Amino acid sequence: MLSRPQAGEFPVHFQPYIALVPDGDIVHVLKEQIEQVYERLASVTEEQGLYRYAEGKWSLKEVLGHMTDTERIMSYRLLRIARGDVTPLPSFEEQLFVSNANFDRFTMKELLEDFNAVRAATLSLIRGLDETAWQRMGHYGGGEGSARSLGYIVAGHAIHHLNIIAERYL
Repeated sequence: MLSRPQAGEFPVHFQPYIALVPDGDIVHVLKEQIEQVYERLASVTEEQGLYRYAEGKWSLKEVLGHMTDTERIMSYRLLRIARGDVTPLPSFEEQLFVSNANFDRFTMKELLEDFNAVRAATLSLIRGLDETAWQRMGHYGGGEGSARSLGYIVAGHAIHHLNIIAERYL
């Protein structure tokens, strides 16, 4: 079983996401999140999907699109680092991504299908990594981190946004 990344194994600003991930098998946690996302969002109407809890905040559809885009980026970083690429990987501007994606034009069903497809690809990648790949270090998000830390960041980022959805949207 893959153990939780330790301090120094990821840029410090990702620590809150890693802390949210429960102990146990990370693959199991990531699989369970597919069900959690569907349980929470499958019955959301299109009108509810456009809801913003405050001025300037993302719609629920934008939150789901952001979760998916962020996972794409983190999984790409994980792939590069796991394969031994030490090229520094750039940060990304989440506001820019959301503002240019126009997620509100998609149906909730389409956004959920996209999340599921990206998560399936992430799980496929993760299942194929050996211990050596998990331990490899690279540069992302303004610091140094392991491939293993990125698997935990993916899971913790989803938990973070599922919590926000529960508290502020539904």
